[in-house]
Amino acid sequence: MPDQGRYRTGDQALVRQMNLSVIMHYLREHGAASRASLAEATGLNKTTVSSLVRELTGQGFIHEVGTRTLGPGRPGVLLRLNPAAGCILASEIMADFVSVVRTDFSAQVVWRQREPIDQAMGQCAIIDRTLTLLHQALDAEPYHELLGVALGVPGLVDRTNGTLLFAPNLHWNDVPLRAILNESFSSTVFVDNEANLAVLGEHYFGAARHCDDVLYLTLGAGVGGGLLRGGQLCRGASGYAGEFGHMTIDANGALCNCGNRGCWETLVSQWGLFGHVRSAMQDGRASRLGDMTYGDLNNLTVAIVVDAARAGDRVAQVALEQVGFDLGTGIASLVNALNPELVVLGGSLILAGEFLLPIAEEQVRRRALRWSADATRIVLAQQGADACVMGGIAASLQAVLAQPGDDGAEGYHALRSSQREFPM
Repeated sequence: MPDQGRYRTGDQALVRQMNLSVIMHYLREHGAASRASLAEATGLNKTTVSSLVRELTGQGFIHEVGTRTLGPGRPGVLLRLNPAAGCILASEIMADFVSVVRTDFSAQVVWRQREPIDQAMGQCAIIDRTLTLLHQALDAEPYHELLGVALGVPGLVDRTNGTLLFAPNLHWNDVPLRAILNESFSSTVFVDNEANLAVLGEHYFGAARHCDDVLYLTLGAGVGGGLLRGGQLCRGASGYAGEFGHMTIDANGALCNCGNRGCWETLVSQWGLFGHVRSAMQDGRASRLGDMTYGDLNNLTVAIVVDAARAGDRVAQVALEQVGFDLGTGIASLVNALNPELVVLGGSLILAGEFLLPIAEEQVRRRALRWSADATRIVLAQQGADACVMGGIAASLQAVLAQPGDDGAEGYHALRSSQREFPM
């Protein structure tokens, strides 16, 4: 007997739900539009559009913002997503920082905080600090409905229950992050790998807009990856695709936090960069980096290395050249394997983009198959350090846009307690 619950049939309520979603997505992507232009763009008849707009306006998701006259006839009333429809919170926990943003419903950032952390603080203290920042963001303007909360982390996430299974650079295992967030927030909670959220953030708001086949690489304390295929996240058979930083590049190389040797991230992370600097200075090469770190190379940052390189310091320049070489070599293999339209580089290392990008591009041209290389552009993330948190905003926003009403219920309110996952 067929499983009748497996498929959603095209009943009238579902069709209306889909049409509401079409209207919302159009307004997000194109901005203000009149009822007539919505009808023309979507192919829906004017009566249907008027009914959908009336429902969305009543729910507070869209509002009227003025008029526009196009040719003869009565001016059209313009409609836009209503920023005051609610707020969204997104956070990111990385090996060396925590970041939190709050946006309105139009995805405009209205509150943000980024703080350095030290793993010596311990897992509980880091999570508690993240929760504190999320509550501060929510309390900054407490009168708006909370439509979603998202968290990005650098590791393997079981999306069925929001558990962080393994994060080598955090040294965390089996942390029930969604359950922890659910104890504090009565809203839909998304927990995902930070690079998956980052590629979504760049796709919605940044360098990957209008690109559907995208490889995103986070270059920071580690190397994470997110992949879009046909505009959808490619997650793999068990949901853990994108761990490009743990490709073995040198079988006898440095020990990685994952337990393997010679992973790509040991070469092209910020720790790989700092390792090149330390090796050169231990060999006696002159560098101003000693003075810039007050004699303690533990104070090295990507920004300090970049400043030294811009000032002509050869130790800094050579270190960046080596990272750029190894970065481009790895990207060339990924371009051959995946044939992306766009490669987006994010994370703390893109502060050195002026040094890394030309060398990486040259290595891709030299090492990737010409046909694949010619079809691929390599760019820096437009959202920069906010790529992951803006991806969290996008995940929550996408959930609302996909289901602004639910079988006649009051818009998104019926969704809030369902924890339903939406395709990304």
